Amino acid sequence: MKKIALHWQILLGMVLGVLAGLLMTQFSGGREIVQNWIKPFGTIFINSLKLIAVPLILASLIKGVSDLKDISKLSKMGGRTIGIYIMTTVIAVSIGLALVNIIKPGNSISENTRQELVQNYSSDAEKYKEEAAKQKESGPLQALVDIVPDNIFGAATENKNMLQIIFFAMFFGIGLILIPDDKSKPVKDFFDGFNEVILKMIDLIMLAAPYGVFALLAALVVESPSVDLFKALVWYTFTVVLGLLLMIVFYNFIVMIFTKKSPAEFFKGISPAQLLAFSTSSSAATLPVTMERVTEHLGVDEEVSSFVLPIGATINMDGTSLYQAVAAVFIAQAFGMDLSLSVQLGIIVTATLASIGSAAVPGAGMVMLVIVLGQAGIPEAGLALIFAIDRPLDMCRTTVNVTGDATVSMLVAKSIDKLHQPKVKDWNDNYPKK
Repeated sequence: MKKIALHWQILLGMVLGVLAGLLMTQFSGGREIVQNWIKPFGTIFINSLKLIAVPLILASLIKGVSDLKDISKLSKMGGRTIGIYIMTTVIAVSIGLALVNIIKPGNSISENTRQELVQNYSSDAEKYKEEAAKQKESGPLQALVDIVPDNIFGAATENKNMLQIIFFAMFFGIGLILIPDDKSKPVKDFFDGFNEVILKMIDLIMLAAPYGVFALLAALVVESPSVDLFKALVWYTFTVVLGLLLMIVFYNFIVMIFTKKSPAEFFKGISPAQLLAFSTSSSAATLPVTMERVTEHLGVDEEVSSFVLPIGATINMDGTSLYQAVAAVFIAQAFGMDLSLSVQLGIIVTATLASIGSAAVPGAGMVMLVIVLGQAGIPEAGLALIFAIDRPLDMCRTTVNVTGDATVSMLVAKSIDKLHQPKVKDWNDNYPKK
């Protein structure tokens, strides 16, 4: 019998979790059974995601930065690549924040349900309030001061200090670039291996995702069995998908403006990579196909595609960043938190920087969301609200990530006169045979 794909397992776990929760509410003592014997497995799953957040940032970001070893020779291409990637990520996060503040999906939750959520999922709410009060009392440049840690080991003990971890990882990676290759090679080899181990750990954690989803949804239903909560999830999903569609429109617009290629021509060239990204939820797994389509079907010089696309698979996560912004504000709305402008600007910075260290594998976006929530002072337990529908949204946002990589490669190629007529024009042409 063919094994069921992981995303179908997660969706099945979601449905079964809701049904189990509804069933247990019909029995006396059912709520306690779920809370005592099922919910802990969901908590373990969330904790396992939080566990690897710091190692994931260190491993992937140090590797990504240090791999730019020839950035001095390719400074023109490298500077434009990273600059455009950061620009598109900031735009994606801004679109997400604008939509979630306009649509306000979390506000469709009733006050009673909100109070239950706060009671059941945010036992440390006072701690977040105290931290928010401290931030209000801080000076205007305190956020900049807080980025630079005075002790990397102390910073690594809490996920809310992730900006400090990102700063250290980038600083460390730059240091590796600037020392001789014979000195840096052993360190780079270590972090290459370390990164592979972390990615494998993510794979192992995601194997437990169906069970984690089941436990989280069952607990969510018995602890807050309100129809308006699920109505809010529908609005949340609509907000994310609308934002992702707007990013696709934005990509087509800038490709048309700067490269003079029509949206039909762009989609015709990149659609096989988009479909693969949708089915695998992995930018890394899609990378070979993305490179082939961009080079052979969109006319990007191989020198550009081989440099820009691997970097994009590591640091360019526009779809993921947009989703993180929407998810963070949605969770805050669900808990009745009113995020100030400064906090939301902080979300833009954090989501942009966190996307640089986000691994190009399924489930990594949820790990990065933990970072965004912690930095913004939003209860991380709110992950339980959205994880059940994360997998189908992950498929959509990975498609946007890959589309963004292709778009940037075309813009960079055009800027340095490396965009040519496609080698392959027919839609039905096969890939080059080995």
